[in-house]
Amino acid sequence: MEAKDLILQAEDIHKATELISSKLGNPVIIENKNFELISYSSSFDKFDQTQQKTILTKKCPIFIIDRLKKEGIVHRLESQSSPIRVQPMEELGFHQRVVIAAKYLGNTIGYIWVQESGRLLQTEELAFLEEISPYLGNLINDIYAKANFKKDKKEEVLWRLLQHEYGSESQLRHDASLVKLTLPERFTVAVYSITSPQYKPMLHHLERLVQESAFSTTIYALKTEYQVILVLYGKADKPFSSLELARDLAGKVKEQTGEEFYNFLIGIGKEYTSLYQMRKSFLEASEVIETANFISPRPESMPREFAQLGIYRYLPALYEKNTSKDYYSDDLLSLIRNDVKKQTDLLRTLEVYLKNDGKGKQTANELFIHPNTLNYRIKKIQELTTIDFNNFNMKVYLYTELLLLNNVEAYYQRYKEALKGIE
Repeated sequence: MEAKDLILQAEDIHKATELISSKLGNPVIIENKNFELISYSSSFDKFDQTQQKTILTKKCPIFIIDRLKKEGIVHRLESQSSPIRVQPMEELGFHQRVVIAAKYLGNTIGYIWVQESGRLLQTEELAFLEEISPYLGNLINDIYAKANFKKDKKEEVLWRLLQHEYGSESQLRHDASLVKLTLPERFTVAVYSITSPQYKPMLHHLERLVQESAFSTTIYALKTEYQVILVLYGKADKPFSSLELARDLAGKVKEQTGEEFYNFLIGIGKEYTSLYQMRKSFLEASEVIETANFISPRPESMPREFAQLGIYRYLPALYEKNTSKDYYSDDLLSLIRNDVKKQTDLLRTLEVYLKNDGKGKQTANELFIHPNTLNYRIKKIQELTTIDFNNFNMKVYLYTELLLLNNVEAYYQRYKEALKGIE
């Protein structure tokens, strides 16, 4: 039987995904219309950096979605039924691929992505994708239809709430009452995501910790393959009580897991009192995860709470802009040259000094150096650069650039490559 016929007979989208991948000889990912992961082929190690992050965080990175929208790819997918070839964005870890919209009753319900790892898809293979995409649209619709039909579990109601699938609050409250789910009057959503598939047992440990602890009556845990999503209930008359619960839980997890704690990426959304803000808190927590996944921060250096994320929110956009425009800071190039040649640590020193707003004692303590050593380093930085520590705009700009340089290895390497071209 031909691959096309097997796919058209498949009742499971994961089986269909594997059949498509086998037919085309390339990795395949299927997402819903919100770019959230539905299914992927089993060849995880063959996916590029962007697709691996999508699999781990269950959603395409925001900066990739923004780029696709800016380049008109999303608009074209809405208006045409044929596949679109998307050019590589190597600086973002995005290899060349083909995408086609999966539609149901004429409306886009998801996307089929085929990464062109070793070769371009041929004309007949593109035609094959176009032929099967309507059936994939039906399968995606079936997934949501089945999920919506299940009203016997509290988790199903919460999932629907997280996905914004309730048209009215009365319907939500009706479904919640059927399954005896007490809805929160104050809540926060937290997401725990593992940094690599090998750490999946940590998700089971987290679930057990929640179930066995005093937190269990005020937390609902929703599990996906690489994440645990927690809906934390606060006290109606106590602002920030759900946030405090999220912080306490993170502290408890850290206490029990030790150094393994840093195999978690943790995002905590803002606290809300309106049920229709639950998805917003979830998306906020997910954005923290996506940002952390992008920059791979040093332990404890990046905030876990969305409300405290600050400048970190804009690092992916800055990375894309500076990389695509081939931009470098001459001052930071000078410091990198000195660090490489003389084994100094001026780049890191400058970041910590700026983060602490020029407070010498605090900076020296954080770097574990004597204040006199710090003074020497700052003097050396001033000799090698044109940095004006009284210029607020310059300090803010340098700090964001340093966050990229000291957290994203690929960004640091492009600076080192630029030095080779200068010397």
